[in-house]
Amino acid sequence: MKLIREVLIVMTVAIAGIGLTVALQKLTDEPIAAQQRDLKNHTLLDFMPADVYDNQPLEHPLLESPVALGNSSLLNGYLATLSGRPNVVILHSQTMGYSASIELLIAIASNGKLLGVKSLKQSETPSLGGHIAEPGNPWLAAFKRLTPINPQDPAWTLKKDGGQFDQIAGATLTSRAVLNAVHDALRYFDEHHQSLLERSAYD
Repeated sequence: MKLIREVLIVMTVAIAGIGLTVALQKLTDEPIAAQQRDLKNHTLLDFMPADVYDNQPLEHPLLESPVALGNSSLLNGYLATLSGRPNVVILHSQTMGYSASIELLIAIASNGKLLGVKSLKQSETPSLGGHIAEPGNPWLAAFKRLTPINPQDPAWTLKKDGGQFDQIAGATLTSRAVLNAVHDALRYFDEHHQSLLERSAYD
């Protein structure tokens, strides 16, 4: 009888311990997940001014499937809001570089101005086109606050192609690919800005 009582006590303590562990896990899972989301947003969106959004843009996708453009493809898009109002569209672009595909994040303000361009993935020559992966790369930084008067503007190309932009030294193909992808994104935004800014997410 005493043995049964001891076994029951041990089982009761064990069950209580399991219940407490589960309860604590439920209490901590959401804060941890929120911290992970914040870190992911901060890491991916560090090329954007912090004062242009106050939501979690990556939780607000804009595209149901990839969109093929003239010189690139859009893999997805995200909406950044400020005080509940649509403020920035972030387009995830993919284009072909010198040696492999290049993935970019392109942030466009609601007024059509570029807020920044960031390289997410690339396999370009490290000492040449690979410079686009460097934080604060001056060539990419030069795009900030620019906007074509007309998104179809042919001057939105490299100087050697008759346009207005310099290239990364020794990396013509990389420069052309990135510039064309940015131009594609601007044209897409110009053609779809109303629906992009009105849409918060697909269910």
